[in-house]
Amino acid sequence: AYTTRVGNGPLPTEAASPHGERLRELGGEFGAVTGRPRRCGWFDATVVRYAARVNGLTGLAVTKLDVLDSFTEIPVCTGYLLDGERCDEMPAEVEALGRVQPVYEVLPGWGRPTGSARRLTDLPAEARSYLDRLETLSGVPVRYVSVGTRRDQIIEVETA
Repeated sequence: AYTTRVGNGPLPTEAASPHGERLRELGGEFGAVTGRPRRCGWFDATVVRYAARVNGLTGLAVTKLDVLDSFTEIPVCTGYLLDGERCDEMPAEVEALGRVQPVYEVLPGWGRPTGSARRLTDLPAEARSYLDRLETLSGVPVRYVSVGTRRDQIIEVETA
């Protein structure tokens, strides 16, 4: 439902404090061995579109949707500005990726817990709209959604 990275390198959607810290705390985003904090950012549809294309993805597993439960607004990166020009594809060079500025679409949060949801229809309408938007922006259908850490908190999305 959001992006994380360990270590150095570009993370265009890295959330500035206090949002990044809040994502890290709510999501338990710390290294298992070192305890090192992970860098957290918003969903980056440009990266997901690229990953889908080069890896032949047929579905997405959107994990940790519940981490976003208390956010009133949720930015989603729809593309980049690179040297002042709109760019909807991943730059070919890491150096260029380090220079991009994310272009966000801000979606409404849902403001209530999702951890008890067992079907997509159990989720708040805004959470379903968020998932629909991720699917549209990435071009890949959402197949699984997790709303907690337990096995029974994974929703398998029924396909038509």
